[in-house]
Formats: sequence, structure tokens, C-alpha cells
Amino acid sequence: MIHYKRYPALKDSGTEWIARIPEHWSLGRIAQLGRLSKANGGSKKDEKETGIPCVRYGDLYTTHSHFIREINSFVDSETATEYTQIHYGDVLFAASGETLEEIGKSAVNLTTDKACCGGDLIVLKPAKAIDDPVFLGYALDCSISAAQKATMGRGFTVVHIYADQLKNLTIAIPPAQEQQLIGAALERETARIDALIAKKTRFIKLLKEKRQVLITQAVTKGLDPKVKMKDSGVEWIGEVPAHWQVMRLTKCIGPIVDYRGRTPTKVDKGQFLVTAKNVRGGKIDYECSKEYVAPHSARQLLERGGPEIGDLLFTMEAPLGQVAQIDRTDIALAQRIVKFRALETLLKNEFLLFWIMGSYCQAVLETLATGSTALGIKASKLGMIPVFLPPLDEQVGIIRFLQVECGGPQVKDSFSQKLS
Repeated sequence: MIHYKRYPALKDSGTEWIARIPEHWSLGRIAQLGRLSKANGGSKKDEKETGIPCVRYGDLYTTHSHFIREINSFVDSETATEYTQIHYGDVLFAASGETLEEIGKSAVNLTTDKACCGGDLIVLKPAKAIDDPVFLGYALDCSISAAQKATMGRGFTVVHIYADQLKNLTIAIPPAQEQQLIGAALERETARIDALIAKKTRFIKLLKEKRQVLITQAVTKGLDPKVKMKDSGVEWIGEVPAHWQVMRLTKCIGPIVDYRGRTPTKVDKGQFLVTAKNVRGGKIDYECSKEYVAPHSARQLLERGGPEIGDLLFTMEAPLGQVAQIDRTDIALAQRIVKFRALETLLKNEFLLFWIMGSYCQAVLETLATGSTALGIKASKLGMIPVFLPPLDEQVGIIRFLQVECGGPQVKDSFSQKLS
């Protein structure tokens, strides 16, 4: 872990973004550090398996964090002449993005081979003012720099940033030797943190796999290992409890409310809009995406049916097959989501939620889905999804088991109250 040594004297930086800096440091706008220019280049259609390495703006969001250490997409040498050439130490900024928080995301090129970049990027070619490109990589994409870039972004659905705005991005600049010491220290510390993250990620993956196995086992085999079984008719599932029924999904749920086909008016503050991004892991995740709609737009969206506690939300595409229970009613529901509720005499909402999350239902959804870029399913095909139905009291036992073992949803509706 980095141990910070207090500087003997600090001074006011003269900018609200950075506040105080060490007395011997200076401030610099990136316009003073080098030349900013808009990159030129074609599209992903130009990509080849080998050739001249090429960075595209989307790579800054998906592949490169702070630095470009390796480039895995290519264009042929002739096409590369139509692209902007980049060299070691050049800084690439994403000129467009989906949110203000990420606009202008940047990475310093640390590769030494001949390379180029596509359009929708802004390139900074630094002069001698910055001696250490590693320091520069961290400085230009730190939280203070990201906050400055967010104020420069323009647009709503797609956010843009321009070289004339980026030139005013201001960073604190230590002497050359100190830049190198800070850069090296950050490399060591981030490598240590990345290793811990990788270890935790592997552990989380194993837990998710165990969770999926438990859910699938419970909703296809039940909890009683001694119960009489029968052939399910599905090769990889094998046998299921003999007293269970099999019904089509649309036979055991109420009306399906489809919210597709309406585009809401989005605002900075208003009614929370639950999109397909928010529906994941059996719950509505209100933190992963925050979008809002005007009240009049929310009313129009919900004309087909408003949210009720305990209703199930199901994503029809991008991503397909995610499910969650509604836990509050002051929300609007976006396109690519449908809403339904289990018929009380046949099925518990919570059991249906776990059934959809199980591997068997997910596999069925994939066979019914269409689309090359993003899989989706038509509402008319929902009736082709089978549901294994234990008796209601057995469903209650399975729900309790999975809520304890898998951290399942604990939505308080009139049905789940009966579980207690």
C-alpha cells in the first residue's frame, strides 16, 4: 500500500477543481502540454485479422483503462494511411459517449509499434512539459479530471466533447523526477489491487455458479430426495417429481403488459425509469442505471398497466430473460420489458421468478430467441415456455429454501405475506 508523505508546504492552485497543491508543483491546461486534434478514420468494417494496430473510441470504454498497452484490432496498411497515426505517449480521448460521467475517457498510448486510431477520438500529442506518460495517464483520467470533462460534455441521448473544450482541462504537474516516482508507485499499487479484484471476481463467479445450480435443482427436482419421480421428457433434466404438473407459462399467469413501442421523454429529475439494464439477478438494481422521465410521460407509459408490488418484470431483449419483482410503485417501466403476475391458484410469483432464473428456462429462452447482435424474444413465444408446477405448499418450501440459500427477493406483497 502507498504510504503518503506530507508535503512541507502547500499553495492555492487557483482553480476550484484542484484546490491546494504542493508549493513546488505547477498547473497546466492540456492545451499548454501539446497539440489537440480530432482523429480521422473509417469504421469497424475496415478491420482485418492482422495488419496495422488500430484503436477505436469504443475501446476506451471496454478495453483500455488509463493506458493502451496492447492493441488487438487491425486495419491493412493501405487503409491505415486514411487513419490518424498515433505514437508512444499520445493521449486518446473518447469524443462521444452515453453519459456525462464517462465522456472524454482517455488513455495514453504506451505501445511503440506503428499504430493508428479511428474517428470519434481526440488526440493529444504532448510536448516536453510532461516527462512521464504513466503519470499523465493517471492524471488525465482521475476523478478530478473526469469531473471537469463532465462539465464540458454536450448532448443528451449521445454526449459529445470537443477539442476546443478539452484544451481547458487542467491538471497539477510535479517536477519530472516526481512524476516518475508517482507513476511507478501508482503502477505497483494498481497492479496489487487488480490482482485482488481478479481473485474476488473468480470467487464471485464460483458463488454465482453454485447459486444457479441450487436454483435449477430446487425448481426441477424439489427438496425431497426420496420423492417418487417420473421422466421429464427433457434429456438433460432427467426425472422430476411425479406429482408435479407441467404447464405453459401463459396458462399460469395473468395478462402480459408489454411496454414496447413507446419512447419516453427523459429528464434530469422526475419519476425513476426502470429499464432492461436495471432488471438483473432477480431484483431491480436502482444503482446500475439511473434514468428519469417527466410525470406526464410516465403516465403515458403506464396506461397499459401500472406497477404493483410483487409483479414480475421480464426483459424481452438486451438482455434477454432477466427477471425481477417490483418492490415499489413510484416507477415507470421502459421498453424491452413486460410485466405479469402468477395466477394465485396455481403459482407463487416468487417460485416463478426462480423458475425463470433457472438454467432450464434460460436454455429454452435461447432456443426461442432471434437476433444476431442482441438476442430477443417475441411476446407471442412466451406461451411456448414450460413451467414445472409443484403444489402451492411445496412451492412455499422451495421459495423459503432459495431465499435463505441464494439471497432471493423478499418482496412484501399479499402473496409473499403468506410465506411467513
